[in-house]
Amino acid sequence: MGEETLVAMPLAPPHHHHHHAHLTALPHLAAPPPPPPPPAEIELTREHEEDAPADVPRREEALVVDGGEDVYYARKMLQGVVLRPPPHLPQPEAPPGLTRTLSAPAPDGYVEEGEQRPVERSASVNSAASAVVVDVASIGRFFRDRRDVLSSAITRRISSLKEASSSPPPPVGMDTYGVQEIHLPNVKVTVRLKDAIEADAEEDDDAAAAAAHHGGGDEGYSFSGSHIKGRVSFFSRSGCRDCAAVRAFFRQSALPYVEINLDVFPEREAEFASRAGASARVPQIFLNEKLLGGLVVLNSLRNSGEFERRVRDLAGRRCPDAAPRVPVYGFDNDPGKEGGDREDAMVGIVRVLRHRLPIQDRIVRLKLVKNCFSGADMVDGIVNHLECSRKKAVEIGRELARKHFIHHVFRENDFEDGSQNLYRFLEHDPAVPKYYNFIRGATNDGEPKLAAAIGQRMTKIMVAILEAYASDDRRHLDYSHIAASEEFRRYANMVQELQRVDMSALPAEERLPFFLNLHNAMAIHAVVRVGQPGAIDRRSSFSDFQYVVGGHPYSLATIRNGILRSNRRQPYTIAKPFGSSDKRLELVQGKVNPLVHFGLCDATRSSPIVRFFSTQGVEPELRHAAREFFLNGGVEIDLESRTVHLTRIIKWYSVDFGQDRETLKWILNYLDPTKAGLLTHLLNDGGAINISYLNYDWSLNV
Repeated sequence: MGEETLVAMPLAPPHHHHHHAHLTALPHLAAPPPPPPPPAEIELTREHEEDAPADVPRREEALVVDGGEDVYYARKMLQGVVLRPPPHLPQPEAPPGLTRTLSAPAPDGYVEEGEQRPVERSASVNSAASAVVVDVASIGRFFRDRRDVLSSAITRRISSLKEASSSPPPPVGMDTYGVQEIHLPNVKVTVRLKDAIEADAEEDDDAAAAAAHHGGGDEGYSFSGSHIKGRVSFFSRSGCRDCAAVRAFFRQSALPYVEINLDVFPEREAEFASRAGASARVPQIFLNEKLLGGLVVLNSLRNSGEFERRVRDLAGRRCPDAAPRVPVYGFDNDPGKEGGDREDAMVGIVRVLRHRLPIQDRIVRLKLVKNCFSGADMVDGIVNHLECSRKKAVEIGRELARKHFIHHVFRENDFEDGSQNLYRFLEHDPAVPKYYNFIRGATNDGEPKLAAAIGQRMTKIMVAILEAYASDDRRHLDYSHIAASEEFRRYANMVQELQRVDMSALPAEERLPFFLNLHNAMAIHAVVRVGQPGAIDRRSSFSDFQYVVGGHPYSLATIRNGILRSNRRQPYTIAKPFGSSDKRLELVQGKVNPLVHFGLCDATRSSPIVRFFSTQGVEPELRHAAREFFLNGGVEIDLESRTVHLTRIIKWYSVDFGQDRETLKWILNYLDPTKAGLLTHLLNDGGAINISYLNYDWSLNV
């Protein structure tokens, strides 16, 4: 029994062999581009079939086709290859609205044996004809392959470097260390050894020393950040005159420096004491990790030329890790927000009530009151949770109201039992989007701090912001850098503590500086978060930007007109800021002091400059602010026309200054000698005096 053979022969008549498959020639299989097999008969033994691909089905019968080219196509069909028609024949059409494009079309639409068929993708009819079709899957595979190759190559190379470091030293004349390069297709990776970096640093030190030696001390000096490899840093505090002198010298010298304000970063106090001594006072200057000293030492070294030499030496030395570190945005520990606050003792019951009370919208007095619950609901919730009497539950409810966790929807009472008394949680107030000392709409659940302590810390942070990001005369502020600063981030976190502060505990003599500083800080915050208002919405901007302070909302207009102006009407309005039953009336100033208008900044160019006041010296500081305002264009006197040109602030708030002559006499106390003499002459000669008002520049003070 020999080897069975299958023979492909020229097409025979159909009656010769009934078991032969007869394939008629198909028109779309004509004229194939690959060379046809020879017309001679082709033998396929079962031996050859064993070597054929697994997906090609075995054929027991003989295949007979007409012509060698048909044998080629038949074989392709048996292998499962889909062939497109030749170009001169009609091609299959894509569904309506789509065209079929090839990522890498083969010549004439054919695919050679062993080649991968190009990927077909759908393209919109509106796509440009010249648009490049991107095979995203192939690109992804390419990058994954490159990543794997790169990772393995780097790993192997670093391993070889470690092995080389433990091998015997190379012969003399060979580079022991240096730049090691890894070459990959289209990628170059450079690995520098630590020894090489230290050697370069020593060379830089030598070069810097040589430059200092040859430069001499007679040519003067200025520094550029690109030439200083070391670090100049100093510790400071807000409002420190010596610190301001050090800061001014560094700026004038164009010397890059790092300032660490201990009022902004109180967690660095221990580091300062360990570096400079427990009794040291700011400023303390460091060149890299070495302590230089304070302002007196700096002035002494400047006069002798020694400071220039030390900085030249510093220019070539990289800053070691032992130097005071640079404050990093969001990463330094903030005691006020990083676990330093204790939770309020009542927060446990508050969290239970937030989940259990039926909070819903109700209609009361023909008004829709949102997110509220009744006093009876709260009493029931407290009784069920604590298993206490209703009288005890009412006392707990009043304590929650006193701590400003809840408030009456119309702020008419603290807390009373009953279904007609409606209350809401502080964070459920519909005006929360206007409260910019709420972060993500959450209430500060920490134990309330003293208002005086919060005010002092707020003032120190804002003074630090002005020292860092305002011009020396405070007329121009860099709001973009303020917004991105760590100081402002800490300020924004700190003002959350105002939400539930007890304002009734703030001494009367401290309320004036507290609200002056709060107004000016809010004005900066408003520009950073909202931006400069337009001409149309300018008035609303003074009312829409609000803080919650002690459970009550305060806007810029509320602070100026309600608190500082003793609840007087805002210009061109009818209603007073506070109603007769408003609890905020307890905080208003007893008597209007016209000087407050020169201590309030609304972030415009014509307003008084931004400043922050101390608790003890607020009155003399306000007088100084008025003198400075009138000295810098707040009043102009034209003796020839007998006209006094005043700021429009006096026109808007004329009720605070009095009649025309009374206003001029009041201004006389705050003018410089020249203007005071001219105005005195006009007031005493008995003639008429004309008063006009200067145009107000509403543009931003940038």
